[in-house]
Amino acid sequence: MSDNGQNRNIFTYDTLVHAISGAAASVVAMAAFYPLDIVRSRLQLEEGRQSKNTLATIRELIAKEGPYTLYRGIVPVLQSLCASNFVYFYTFHGLKELRSKRNQTAGSDLLLASIAGVINVLTTTPLWVVNTRLKMKGVGVTLERNNNKYTTLYDGLVHIWKYEGLRQLWAGTLPSLMLVTNPAIQFMTYESIKRRVLSSFGGAQPPAWIFFIIGAIAKAVATAMTYPLQLVQTKLRHGYKYPNLPPDAGTLQILFYILKKQGISGLYKGMEAKLLQTILTAALMFLTYEKIARFVFRILLHKPHLR
Repeated sequence: MSDNGQNRNIFTYDTLVHAISGAAASVVAMAAFYPLDIVRSRLQLEEGRQSKNTLATIRELIAKEGPYTLYRGIVPVLQSLCASNFVYFYTFHGLKELRSKRNQTAGSDLLLASIAGVINVLTTTPLWVVNTRLKMKGVGVTLERNNNKYTTLYDGLVHIWKYEGLRQLWAGTLPSLMLVTNPAIQFMTYESIKRRVLSSFGGAQPPAWIFFIIGAIAKAVATAMTYPLQLVQTKLRHGYKYPNLPPDAGTLQILFYILKKQGISGLYKGMEAKLLQTILTAALMFLTYEKIARFVFRILLHKPHLR
């Protein structure tokens, strides 16, 4: 009987609303700041590109390739992000439902966010492999094996599976699993600060900018701590051409190679654009997510659980 009750807690209406709100909010936020993600990808993958500030890189890309290049591959990215965040928010809030009778702490948030992150990585990595390639298609850095005619997420999944094998769809899974710490740290920080803010307001609704600031702080902390792994993850998903490195080199091999050849700065190439993009995107995402969730709960006369 208790098992059935727990299952009902996981598959609640509240959890579904949180998942849909999180997915929709992530799409809105990424669409707003997508050019910053393009800058980050180009700096990470193009070895010969000089690491300039974000605005200078944007101007250079527009001048040489046109404004379209700042939105290259945006559709599959938004599709992947929508699916990924739906899985993540649904899992995270579903697991929180199971612990609803216990006191929520930073430690429990970190654990639940980590579990949600692992599930998310294992189910959505193929989507990110495809959209990383689509985003960099035709810009010179594209590897020979990636010279293909697919333009959609579905066609990309089928193409890689058919010509490169199922394993390649999960390229970069190890650093992705290690990077579970990123959203886990982000959610732990966000939920911890949010609880303190809500308690300080005595049950009143905080202004929208509060959630924007909380989201920005949470993402800044997480990104700064995990950036070198994100760099390696991108290279594994897209492919790399490093002399003296085998084509199946692992995460640590690539990390040490970059460190040896380029120094510490090489491990943080493109971090300015990444920080700017992720902080603004996460901040807008959390703000939009809170607004959408509260709006849906309010119009259906259903009070959300503020934990």
